This record gives sequence, structure tokens and C-alpha cells, in this order.
Amino acid sequence: MEGLHAPEFTNRDRSDIYEFVERNGPTPPETVRERLNMEPRAFGHHLAILERDNVLEAGDGTLRIAFEAGAEEEYETGEVSFCIRQAREEDLTGLVGAIRAAIGDGQHVQAETVADIVDSEGVLLRHNDIESRVFFVATVREEVVGWVHLKHRDLAKLSHTAELTLGVLDAYQGQGIGSHLLERGLEWAGSQGTERIYNSVPATNERGIDFFRSHGFEEEARRTDHYKIGEEYVDEVMMARRLDDTGL
Repeated sequence: MEGLHAPEFTNRDRSDIYEFVERNGPTPPETVRERLNMEPRAFGHHLAILERDNVLEAGDGTLRIAFEAGAEEEYETGEVSFCIRQAREEDLTGLVGAIRAAIGDGQHVQAETVADIVDSEGVLLRHNDIESRVFFVATVREEVVGWVHLKHRDLAKLSHTAELTLGVLDAYQGQGIGSHLLERGLEWAGSQGTERIYNSVPATNERGIDFFRSHGFEEEARRTDHYKIGEEYVDEVMMARRLDDTGL
């Protein structure tokens, strides 16, 4: 699928198939066909075209949204070996759990919102004519220990931008995992034509602000008392980074 923009269809049946999978997440093909009340031969033809065009992909007996997000990458430090890869729908529970564990101190408000939305929808990937979202995860022995999330709004005036959240479990910080996740997210965003990446954090998250500054983000604005964490009002620090053609 080229770019972050949702696919355009000239065939209504293919559009219906895609929208069903996008809305409901990975679904067995026969369930999709039955729910859409399509004749088997016609459904098989449309599905073959959707797979050929890399719009949907089949795996583990289900249909899912196809994102071209690169291969898995293995890393090893003196203390831990970890993998960076695109998140799969089956990572949903572990990913939401990792986000909730990382945000327990109230320093990742945007990430908390992401976790709530994904958990309530029960669908990890989104790619429609309103917005798209994709995750990359860091895993240790197949367990999610960190993530980077990018959300793109498919609106003409915002189509060159994306919002980003990132986090790593406390036990795995200081190993370079966050930096590798950010690099992977920025590379992918740049390859999709994104020009600017935004990230917002509470002013009390000094560690997060320092991390993003060290990776080329600049503070663009502050919203006074935007958050209320416990009984304390906290400013929102709005940060951004411009990407070059490679996303680096």
C-alpha cells in the first residue's frame, strides 16, 4: 500500500471487504464473505485483487490490513537482546498492557489515550479515509517491552504530518530500545512522505522531553495547565521534528 493515504476503490464490493476488515480487525475470510452476503466465486475474485494490490493480506487463517513496514531487526546490548518490528494484531493485549504499565506515573498522557482507544476498539491497525495508525514494538522473548505509535490524519491540510507516542518499560530503559524504536518510526514515516512529526508530553516528564530533544525534536509551544495529574495542573509541552527525505 503506497503512502499513508487510505486506498481508493473503483469497485464497491472490494471497498466493502476492505472496510469490514479495517473496522473489525483480523477476520476469517469466510466470516467476511458471509457477513457481506457475497457469492463465493465473486468474493474470491475480489479478495485475490485486494491481496495482489497489497491492500489486504492473509495470515493465520484471517484477513488483515496490509502495511509495508519493513523486516524485523534484532539488537543485542550487554544486558538484553531485543527485536524491533511492526506490531501485529495478535500483539494487541501485550501492547496495551505495556503501555498501561509504562504510563502508571502519569507522564505519558497521550499514550494513555492511545491505549484506551485501542483497547476499546479491539483493533490495533487503522487505515481509512479519516486517519491511519501503525505501531512498531520492541520485544524480548516475544513479550512487548516498548512501542512507538504513529497516527496520521488523512485531511488535506494535515496529510504531511503525523503524531507520535513512544515508551519503554522501566526495567528495559537505558538499553537504547527507545532510540531504536524512534529511529524505526521516523524512517517509516519519512518513507511514507511525512514531513513533520509531533509529540506532546506533560512538562513534568523531564526525562521524556530531554530524550526527544536529544533526537532532534524542538519545543514549539506550551499549553498552560492543560493536564490535571492528581491535584496538580501541568503544562503540555508540544514538540516537533521535521523529516528529510529519508526520515532521519
